[in-house]
Amino acid sequence: MAVQIIIYDTTLRDGTQGEQVNLSAEDKLRIARKLDSFGIHYIEGGWPGSNPKDARFFEMGARNAFQHSRLTAFGSTHRAQMQPEDDLSIQALLNSGVQTVTVFGKSWDLHAEEILGITLEENVDLIENTVRYLKGKGLEVIYDAEHFFDGFKRNQDYAMQTLVAAENGGADFLVLCDTNGGTLPGEIQTTMQHVAPRVHTPLGIHAHNDCGLALANSLSAVQSGAVMVQGTINGYGERCGNVDLIAVIGNLQLKMGYGCIPPEKIRLLTELSRFVSEVANVPPVNQRPFVGHSAFAHKGGVHVSAILKNPAAYEHIEPEQVGNRRRVLVSDLSGKSNIEFKTQELGIKLGGNGYDSQKVVQRVKELEDQGFQFEAAEGSLELLIKKVTGQYQDPFVLESFRVTIEKNRDGEDTAQATIKISVGEEVEITAAEGDGPVNALDHALRKALGKFFPEVEEMGLVDFKVRVIDGSEGTGAKVRVQIESRDSREIWTTVGVSENIIEASWQALVDSVQYKLSKGSVTDNPLNDMTPAPTEAAAADPSLSGSLRRALGH
Repeated sequence: MAVQIIIYDTTLRDGTQGEQVNLSAEDKLRIARKLDSFGIHYIEGGWPGSNPKDARFFEMGARNAFQHSRLTAFGSTHRAQMQPEDDLSIQALLNSGVQTVTVFGKSWDLHAEEILGITLEENVDLIENTVRYLKGKGLEVIYDAEHFFDGFKRNQDYAMQTLVAAENGGADFLVLCDTNGGTLPGEIQTTMQHVAPRVHTPLGIHAHNDCGLALANSLSAVQSGAVMVQGTINGYGERCGNVDLIAVIGNLQLKMGYGCIPPEKIRLLTELSRFVSEVANVPPVNQRPFVGHSAFAHKGGVHVSAILKNPAAYEHIEPEQVGNRRRVLVSDLSGKSNIEFKTQELGIKLGGNGYDSQKVVQRVKELEDQGFQFEAAEGSLELLIKKVTGQYQDPFVLESFRVTIEKNRDGEDTAQATIKISVGEEVEITAAEGDGPVNALDHALRKALGKFFPEVEEMGLVDFKVRVIDGSEGTGAKVRVQIESRDSREIWTTVGVSENIIEASWQALVDSVQYKLSKGSVTDNPLNDMTPAPTEAAAADPSLSGSLRRALGH
């Protein structure tokens, strides 16, 4: 049976100290429930004595039954010249309603003398008295030895005294913290090997990532005897963050043979990472190991040719093991293998002699030389492949469009668009207003197409990005516009490029609509009753004009 490593999540406390992370009490409860269902052993909910939000979270947490996780409250040792029973912070831990508390104390003599302004002996007493008091209340106590590795390097004997004090007080775990994130893996190993024989309490590791070594340090600590790893989902945390528990679990369970979570849960690793990212409103990192959008993305033609024969040639695990998927990118670095893989994935048939794939490669390279980028615009890529190979006919043709913007000195600006399109032999001229030029174009195009293709009302624009390709031309530079659209079945991205931002936006907008029309109506989908409904925002405003307005500065 695999050796079990205890996973202690502090996303809701240490993670929220990250610069971009701000969670409401309700957000924290949503994440806690997700962590519980995933099988995390301990969930640190916050510091109940520090702010009303954390206190409210513990009130809500007490009303929710956790199936797998132990909810934990965090705090410090009691204040100097005060007894634990008189310290309001210690009493807040007791009143939080949890059965497990984590308290931190100073292991570094510098912090005791210069930061707290107390003697070394007083600091040792604070640690032992606090742990003993909380244990006397029937609680499980995890002791976090803050700055332990820095303290050990400066005053080895004193750092050990602080650990022994927590052990004498009855601590259930002693967690060694690399609080400044400046310790190297070899130093972690040497320190752990010194500490382990001298204490009888199980050891843990709490690593920060200031040198980019939090993961390496955590794995080194486990190999040296640590049985608990503290960290955060996605590595959120102060400065450069904490160790990323996603990578910790992936490496320990899939690479090193340890047990962290129930085996059947490992396939939910990607879902967990993205869920926390969504709730925290922090964009996911594409290059995040195991779960990032690019973690199993292949671009070079040689690589793609190899994975078509055997994915192990360029993948360290099967992406499905962690709930991710293999992606083949098409760009100016692509070869025929990329196109052949991509068309298989998209269900597009090519000629068997390789001529079609060669034509597609050539066209992609020509367009990328002009500034197009298809790696993140798979909707446009699918249309391009179908058009180059004669498998797609434009359902409508733009005859002309005009956009006007009026800005009054004292009033709001307005945008109007007039579009003339032809569908077969029939011509339609339509005008519409919008919050910005692209929004007006979107409204006018939908209005014009509605009588011919009512399914366009099922789609909505959900994101809009503009990037200057070469800034040396100033305001005349080419821009690349990406539009992300969705219906209740899928999300797709399209791209346009021009020196004129309106023209680039139009290209991406037309591709978005054409892609939708190529897929048919949602109501025609036999699996429609199994697909998620559009988001609340999409249902309320199919064009999501606010996103477009912000992107275009309106």
